[in-house]
Amino acid sequence: MSDLPSSGHRPLYPPGFRARRGLNWGFIGLLYTSYYMCRYNLPLANKAISAEFGFSKGDMGLIITTALLAYAFGQIINGLLTDHFGGKRAMLIGAAGTIVMNILFGAASFWGILWLFVMLRGIDGYMQAFGAPGMIKINAAWFSHTERGRFAGIFGFMINLGRFGIFKLGPAVLAGFTFLGMWHVPPLHWRWLFWIPAGIASIAAVVMALVVKDTPEHADFPAVNPDEPHTDKVEMPLKQVFLTIVRMPIVWITALAYACTGAVRQSIDQWFPRLLQDVYHVQIDSAQFQWVGFLIPFVASAGSLISGYVSDVIFNGHRAPVAAILYFMETIIILAAAQFHSVTAIMISLVLISLTANATHSILGTAAAMDIGGARRAGFASGLIDSFQYFGGSLAGLFLGRLLDKSWDYYFYFMAPFGIIGGLLMLFSYNRITVAAKTGH
Repeated sequence: MSDLPSSGHRPLYPPGFRARRGLNWGFIGLLYTSYYMCRYNLPLANKAISAEFGFSKGDMGLIITTALLAYAFGQIINGLLTDHFGGKRAMLIGAAGTIVMNILFGAASFWGILWLFVMLRGIDGYMQAFGAPGMIKINAAWFSHTERGRFAGIFGFMINLGRFGIFKLGPAVLAGFTFLGMWHVPPLHWRWLFWIPAGIASIAAVVMALVVKDTPEHADFPAVNPDEPHTDKVEMPLKQVFLTIVRMPIVWITALAYACTGAVRQSIDQWFPRLLQDVYHVQIDSAQFQWVGFLIPFVASAGSLISGYVSDVIFNGHRAPVAAILYFMETIIILAAAQFHSVTAIMISLVLISLTANATHSILGTAAAMDIGGARRAGFASGLIDSFQYFGGSLAGLFLGRLLDKSWDYYFYFMAPFGIIGGLLMLFSYNRITVAAKTGH
C-alpha cells in the first residue's frame, strides 16, 4: 500500500477516504462528547451538593482540584500508555472508568461524606485522562498537518456539544420536564446528573468500539502522513518516546501556556453556575441561565473552529500567533468584567472569556500537540501538554474556592494574570511548533 500523493499542501485522498474518516471521527467525537457530559455535571450539582451536606465552596473546590490533578497526572501516564497500545483501546478504557465512577458518585449521595466524593471524583479524573490522548492519537493518523487546525476546531465543537448537552439536560433533570410531549418527569435529585450521562456514555462506547479504526491502514487506505511514520502502537521503547518529547523545549513552552488556559477555562466552567446563582440570583432553570448555558459552549465551538481555520490557512499552520492574540484579548475582557455589576454584562463577559479560553484550548492542546509529537508520539505529546492545562486548572478548585468563601470580588482578578503570561509565552514561540514534529527540537 503506497502513501497518499499530494498537491501542494493538500493530500489527494482516494475515493471513499473522506467519508470513512468522517464516520471514524464522528463516533470518536460522540464518545468524547459523552465524556464531557460525565465531567461537566459537577458544576450544575455544585450548589445542590453544598446545600444538602453543608459543604463550603472550599470543600467543593477540594473535589474539583482532586479531579483536575488526577486528570493532569493521568494525562502524562495515559498519554504514554496510549502511544504503546493504541488510541481506540485507551478511549474505551477511559469510558468504562468514567461510567462506573459517575454511577458511584451519584450513589454516594446516600451517605454525603466529603472524602468519598473526593476519592470517587479523583478516580474519575484519572480515567477520563485516557480520552484526549486516545482521540488525538487516532486522529493524528487520519489528518495531515495542514488539516489539524481545522480538526482541532471540530474537536472543540465536540467538547462543547457535550457541555451544551449537560447544560440543557441538567437543569431539566433538576426542574422536571415532559418527555416527547407525553410523559411528565418530576424534578429529580442531583444524583441523576451523574447517572443519566453514564448511560449515554455506555451507548456511545459500544458504538465506537464497533465502528472506529485506529489508522487509515486498518480501514484499507494509505497513510496520510508519510513523513510521520506510525503504527497504532509505537515501535520504539516507551523510554525513548518519553525522552524524545521531554527534551523538546517547545513542549514546555506550550505546556506552560496551556496551564494558563486551564486556569481561566476551569474558573469559568466550574464556577459560573454558582456565580450566577449566589451573586445574581439566577435560577438554574431560568431562561437567563438557559441562554448562558447555550452561548458558552456555542461561542467556544465557534472560537475553536475559527482559530483552527485561521492558524491553518492564514498563518500556514502556525499556532502561536493566533494563541497570543487570543490570550491578550482574554485579559482585556477579564479586566473589563471585573468592573461590571449588571447581570447582563457579567453574562456577556462569561461568554466572551469562554470563547477565548476554548479557542486556545483547541489549537494548543490538539493541533499543536499533534504538530509537536507527530503521528508516532501524538499520544504522549498531547498527554504531557494537556496535563499542564489541568495543573493550572486545579488552582480554580480549592484555591479559588477558598478565595470565593471570602468574597466573589476575587473571581475575575484571579484569572487576569494567566492571560498575560500565556500571551507572552506564545510570542516567544512563533515559528517553533510547526517544525517540531519533523526536527524533534
